[in-house]
Amino acid sequence: MNPRRDAGIDAVRALAIAGVVVGHWLVTALVIDDGALHVRSPLAALPAAQPVSWLLQTLGLFFLAGGYAAAASSARRRPPSAAAKPLSANGTGTRGWRRLQVPRRLAVLLVPVGSLLGLLALALTAGALAGVPEVTLRTVGKLVVSPLWFLLPFLALTALITPIARLVRRCGPLPLAAGAAAVVLAADLGRGFLPTTLIAAWTVPFVLGVALAQGRLARRRTGWLLLASGAAAVAALVFLADYPTSAVGVPGEGRSNLDPPSLAAVALAVAQTGAVLLLLPWLRRLGTHRAVRALNGAALPVYLWHQATMISVTVALAWFVGRRPGLLAEPDDYGWAAARLAWLPLFAGALVLVVRIAGSTTAGGQAPRPYRTVGDQPSGQCRAAGRRGIESPLVRVPGRRLEVIAVRDSDPPSRSRAAVRSR
Repeated sequence: MNPRRDAGIDAVRALAIAGVVVGHWLVTALVIDDGALHVRSPLAALPAAQPVSWLLQTLGLFFLAGGYAAAASSARRRPPSAAAKPLSANGTGTRGWRRLQVPRRLAVLLVPVGSLLGLLALALTAGALAGVPEVTLRTVGKLVVSPLWFLLPFLALTALITPIARLVRRCGPLPLAAGAAAVVLAADLGRGFLPTTLIAAWTVPFVLGVALAQGRLARRRTGWLLLASGAAAVAALVFLADYPTSAVGVPGEGRSNLDPPSLAAVALAVAQTGAVLLLLPWLRRLGTHRAVRALNGAALPVYLWHQATMISVTVALAWFVGRRPGLLAEPDDYGWAAARLAWLPLFAGALVLVVRIAGSTTAGGQAPRPYRTVGDQPSGQCRAAGRRGIESPLVRVPGRRLEVIAVRDSDPPSRSRAAVRSR
């Protein structure tokens, strides 16, 4: 059986990257102050607009789609006899397969990330030699590098997909998700450790993505339950527990829902997962569009280069047209926000050109392969490890490429292509 891939997950990933890019472009204002480039946030001057940030904070969707893709790919690529084999000399056992796969995922990411950091280092060095103010160089460097925090929890969770998928298969997603949420709550109470909190917060949507890949979230009432409980938790935390009203950080405020991620960010991810489950039929239709497929194929370079593109276009436009609203003017009213919306098509067009160049060093730009279906039986009770289930129409596994955001790698050496085609 070789059905088409679930286009709904493609649409989720595309919406996630679009939300992150547009959100960053709308809340990041560059201004000239004392001859140097600084960052301002319109959310600081327009507090009434802060609730809108909850619609554009789509990182939870990234991890939901990532958990789905990692679980599906892991099930598809795992050698049939790996469970019975110890680590062998040629590395074909379960441990050997894991050791081969994780470095490959890292290598696929290191090339585009290394290219970005290398060009940034050259640009900052040239700027320093040309006498560009240190504050400007620091601002540019921080804006370009800051999105890379995403890679730490994403790679950590992807590397742990085998035990995570096993736990979800045996006991369901609730125990692991609840434990991760408890870690985040402890951090909110001042008893957390940043790397642990960062990984724990995004474990929740990642685990829900794994459960979706295993066919556990097929019931419509599950979507309503996740949407209602997540939205209620966000409202309670903001209005009753004095959590920030913005989903993202606002300069000048002492607390953030995203740095580090708070329990409100986790609740938002749960609500978003519920919305995805309810909208899957529509998302599957959306996912068949050519633009969605193209955005999926270029998701990694889009994510890496969107801030650098925004900086370059803003400075270049300001050089010709001066300090216009939405460019280097202070973001102190809704006129700035309206002007920034008008500039977004130029930012997007420039980003397309950058991605066409940078994408040649990444896995982006190629259409995704079809998914295959594998069996996992959803169940409310814990099961013994290794017990096999039934086929589920929700469980689809990529043909030959593993997606890390939109990055793929090849089949493990323990399985030939002929064997794959024969299935």
